[in-house]
This record gives sequence, structure tokens and C-alpha cells, in this order.
Amino acid sequence: MKIRAKSSIAKHHPVSHGGKFSGGNRQIDVLDFSSNTSPVGMPSSVKSAMKKNLDEMEHYPDTDSLNLVSGLKRYTGLSDSHIVVGNGAIEILYNFCTAFLSKKRVLIPTPTFSEYESASKLADCKFTFFKTMNLSEDIDSFISKIPINGCIFVCNPNNPTGTIIPKKQLTQIISAAKNKSSFVFVDECFIELVPKSNQSIINLVKKYDNLFVLRSLTKSYGLAGIRIGYGVGSKKIIGILKKIKIPWSVNALAQQAGILAIKNKSHLTKSKSIIKKESTFLKKKIAQIPGFECHDSTTNFILIKTKQDSTKIQKKLLKHKILIRDCKNFRGLNNHYIRIAIKSHKDNLKLVNAMEAIA
Repeated sequence: MKIRAKSSIAKHHPVSHGGKFSGGNRQIDVLDFSSNTSPVGMPSSVKSAMKKNLDEMEHYPDTDSLNLVSGLKRYTGLSDSHIVVGNGAIEILYNFCTAFLSKKRVLIPTPTFSEYESASKLADCKFTFFKTMNLSEDIDSFISKIPINGCIFVCNPNNPTGTIIPKKQLTQIISAAKNKSSFVFVDECFIELVPKSNQSIINLVKKYDNLFVLRSLTKSYGLAGIRIGYGVGSKKIIGILKKIKIPWSVNALAQQAGILAIKNKSHLTKSKSIIKKESTFLKKKIAQIPGFECHDSTTNFILIKTKQDSTKIQKKLLKHKILIRDCKNFRGLNNHYIRIAIKSHKDNLKLVNAMEAIA
């Protein structure tokens, strides 16, 4: 018997990411600067509730996550017909590509989150890559590349550069794409961790039926291990995504965690305060270390250009029990870029001292 997968699957290579178990690392006692989650971690109310509700794991969860969707209605100001929930934002991304992008032309600015390309490849898409370290500075040129009847992916703020596109410019992109019958997929998974301004275009899904916005509770509320995300779009887009969503993909504890997390807006306020202060501290200190140059990020991580090889830096820092993100596998970057998350002042001091030691 010959076992064959379709060609897009046979050629598929899973993307490498950060996290304590990334890159073959198995040191569970490391300080993880490779994952860009909230510097204050999970809300205490969520931890307490999860311990109390372990018995819920004996039962099937609500396949429609109705209570969580109800909470997200209040949180976003959108109706439930504009909201879909998933097992992390990544499930929603792959479902979107499966549902809408088969063999379409896709425009992706690079460097950016690698899963857009990966998920689109499984849908047999054709690609145009637009190289830019700050899309906001190249808007007109980018708009000229928008495909007809295709899709654009925009990460805002962008991972790994940390740059953000103002709402006005994003609206230009969405409007131009609509004129060409193309989708615009905007990933706002880090937007709630931008201290200075709110450039979210989440409310525009009621105006533009070609717009889809992805959100995650992983980053904002420190729920990486629970896997909970949501997306918003037109009623037609959401209706289709709900049809193909795997039953019970969002477990009972994840639903409960999401409901409680989004009630705790003070958690976001605290996170953004730390990010604002510690971002300034880290950029100043790292700029004083020979061989490291920080990009000007707007959110809770910093892209750093290095003179040393990025993989060697990662290995050296692991000896200090610190894990950073080696960015050589981002399309558009090379082995002279690393990325660090912004954590507590105590942890950030340890990182700075370790970087000084290996410089």
C-alpha cells in the first residue's frame, strides 16, 4: 500500500518558534525571554479558578464557547455573529487559510510571523514577499503589490520587529484590497501590549467585509499553555469559520480562563506600565553593550541586531540559564538577529548581565 499526502503536505515543514522547549532545549529552569507573553504572567483570579474547576475536565466543554463569546461581546463591542473562538490564535489562522485561500495569491511583508506563510502553503497559495523593516514607511509601494482576489497578511504590531502601523494607514490598505476583492488578515495578538496608543482596527470589521482580525489571550493575559484565541470578521466570514471549526477544540478550563481574564483589565494596565518602563531600561542598557543594536519596538519584545552569530549567542546565554529567540529562521532576517521579551526588572537585569558577560 502506498501512502501519499497531497503535495503541499508532503513538502510542508513545521515552523520553529520560541518557548522553553524550542530548538531542542530541555532546560525547564531557564529564564524564557524567547516567548513574548505578558511580563506579569497569568492573572491570579484565573489560577485560582482553574484549581477550583478541575472537575469540569470530566465533561465535554461547550463546543460553541457561548459564555466566553458572551464575554468577548462586551470586551470587543461586537455581536457574537462577528466572533469566533479557537484553540489558540494559530488554530483560527489555519482554519482561515483552509476556508478562504485555496490557490489564491498572497502578499506577505517580511520579516514577520512565519505561520502566515506556512498555513498558506498548505492551501496551495502563490506568494509575493515584500521586504521591509517598517511597513508604515513603505505603504504606497506595498499597496501597489496587492493581488486581485487574493489575501494580505499584516501583523500589527509586527513580530519580530515590533513596529506598528497607524490605523489610518491600515484603513488605506483595507480599502485598496477591497477594491481588488482581496482579504486583509490583520494579526493583533500583541496590540493590547502596546503602552503608548491604541491603533486597533477591530471595529472596522462592521464596515469592511474583506477584513479579518486575529486576537490572542496568550500574549495579553499570559495563557500560553492553555491555548485560547479569537478572531473577528464579517458575519459571513465568521459563519464559515464556525462551520469548519473542530468540535470541542476549546477545552473547559481554557473557556473559563478566557472568561475571567478579559474581566481583569487592570492586568493589562499593569502589563503596559511594566513594558513602557522596562523597554526603555533594556534599550538603554543593551545599546551600551558592544555588538548589540536594538530596533525601536512599540510592544513587549525587542529585535536586536548582533555582530556575533545568533545561534552562538543563544547557546552562550543558555549557559547562563537564559533563553532568547534566534531569529535566523525568519524570512528576511539572517543569523545576526535575536529577539527578547520584556520581563520583570529583576529578570531583565539578569539578561543584561548575561549579555555583558558574552559580549
